Amino acid sequence: MTSSLRFSTLGTLKLPTQFTFLICGMISIILGILYVPLPFSFRLEKRLGKVFQLLPWRIAPPLIVFIVLIWAGAGRQIDVIGMLAQSLRLATPIGLGALAGILCERSGVINVAIEGMMLTAACTGFVAALYTQSIWLGLIIAVLSGGLTAALHAVLSIRFLVNQIISGMVLNILAIGITGFIRKAFIVDSPLPAPPVFPAWQIPVLSDLPLIGQVFFRNQPMEYALLILVPILHVLIFHTRWGLRTRAVGEHPQAADTLGVSVFKIRYINVIIAGLIAGLGGAWFSLETVGNFDDMMTEGKGFIALAAMIFGKWNPGGAFGGALLFGFADALQIKLQISGVQVPYQFLSMIPYLVTMIVLAGLIGRATPPAAEGVPFVKH
Repeated sequence: MTSSLRFSTLGTLKLPTQFTFLICGMISIILGILYVPLPFSFRLEKRLGKVFQLLPWRIAPPLIVFIVLIWAGAGRQIDVIGMLAQSLRLATPIGLGALAGILCERSGVINVAIEGMMLTAACTGFVAALYTQSIWLGLIIAVLSGGLTAALHAVLSIRFLVNQIISGMVLNILAIGITGFIRKAFIVDSPLPAPPVFPAWQIPVLSDLPLIGQVFFRNQPMEYALLILVPILHVLIFHTRWGLRTRAVGEHPQAADTLGVSVFKIRYINVIIAGLIAGLGGAWFSLETVGNFDDMMTEGKGFIALAAMIFGKWNPGGAFGGALLFGFADALQIKLQISGVQVPYQFLSMIPYLVTMIVLAGLIGRATPPAAEGVPFVKH
């Protein structure tokens, strides 16, 4: 049996499935030997230093993706470029939610309310688009509602010193109730036609590039927003005065306050901006994907976004990589269901959540959050 991987117009790569699995298995064993501190590998590690230590982590993720593609393509053909484009699309709400989490936690505020912010934004944005028949106005309302929900979280956790995890969970539960009521009152029996979803925009010249053109330059607005926000937030957090103050507040707020930095102001600004970004992620569900709103339609993507944030070690670029990993897992389970793999679809639908559990289990103890994360600041 062969596995066929099609790379758009560049052709199709056909590989013997069993032999490829054998080679990949041998590489995996070698990586395992390198990772485990056996006597001879320890000596090699001392010689090669940090590069050797990171080698298994750099090779293993793409190797796993390659193995999964070979397995999925056994006896059938897999459009690799199409799957990568689908992965980016499905990674969009996760990536935006992860960026929102980074902004909050870099300033010392835990935000588990990203799920509620996205759900609220998805609902209010669709209602606004439905009654105004303008998806752009719906997008604005979605973003603002995400910021408003974040402002409530900021007031509870910063001003009234409510436990930040409890505050976030309360907002998640509140969002479920409010959006359920809004859907029943304003959407279910509405005689108005559903608004259209955002169209895909093809960037001239760039969209015709081989391989990357289809993946990065033939997308809808929210995908472009994610691709733009990742480098912008990286520069803002690590190369600007505002970013330095944000990181100082997240690491040692008392010291930052002593130097004249307004801890409360920095935290309020970061949490509210995070809510605006989460609102953008919420709009993806109702205004860019299905053109409708259903109860609980975010399906836990806000919590997966937190896993992507931890995977990326509170770095926008790393979080984007984590979002792509979860997006690929989601795209894979959809592809396998369409391909007719003889596995119950309920088990295939579990793939993104299993990946989340594996990532979190593997990173607990390895990823170090900001030192003052979740610690309320009291000005003396």
